[in-house]
Amino acid sequence: MILTVIEHMPSCPLDRFATWLTEPRGDDAAPVTLRVVRAWAGDPIPADAAAVGDGLIVLGGQGNAYDDDASPWLPATRHLLADAARTGRPTLALCLGAQLLAVATGGRVQVDAPPGREAGIIDVHPRPDAARDPLLGRLAADVPADHPLAGGVLLAMPTMHADAVVDLPRGAVWLASSRLYPYQAFRVGDAAWGLQFHPEASPETFAAWADLHDDVDTAVMVAEFAARAAQVEAGGRAIAARFVEIAQRRADGLPLADPEPALSR
Repeated sequence: MILTVIEHMPSCPLDRFATWLTEPRGDDAAPVTLRVVRAWAGDPIPADAAAVGDGLIVLGGQGNAYDDDASPWLPATRHLLADAARTGRPTLALCLGAQLLAVATGGRVQVDAPPGREAGIIDVHPRPDAARDPLLGRLAADVPADHPLAGGVLLAMPTMHADAVVDLPRGAVWLASSRLYPYQAFRVGDAAWGLQFHPEASPETFAAWADLHDDVDTAVMVAEFAARAAQVEAGGRAIAARFVEIAQRRADGLPLADPEPALSR
């Protein structure tokens, strides 16, 4: 399998997903090859979803979803995301990627949203439709009652953003929220997911992002990550593994969701 990755800047890499997406999955599973498009270095954005292989991942960045002058590849990226959502190519769009997916498919992003920067390790709360979602449904069911995340929390995830999706695209499925911002996860069509948080981020990358912002205390961010490192890693690994499984199922012509969708607690 081939997964194409759009990288907007070197400081926002695939990070831990580079390992988690390519981990062996059994003798019958196709190995995963990652094709990284470094847009910031001039690599061309694929023309359409048919050119990305079996799946598309669009990473985060420091710019905003409308800043075409600073990032001239954004129009092509939005076109690619819209085509992927329309054609059902498995797509995982993270942070800026999620905002680009929203804008590309008819939603709206607010730059410097009034609630302010959301930074740290946040609790991601599932919406009702999460239990039936191909990507997140199994995660909602797999948290045991005595787990620290039990009781209405789907994931503990790193986040670092001030822009936010404020209107979902028409027909999008709202999957998760946080205390500060409602649209933490959503799906467009049957196989394009936007995640406002960063399941791919390592502690080192997260600390480097914190250093970029005067309104963020890096020491606090590092401590938060360390305190919940096991939860963050478990959630990130699960999202990566499930996305690869979804891409494989789509390539094999199988339904994306389990035959019996998991029910939330």
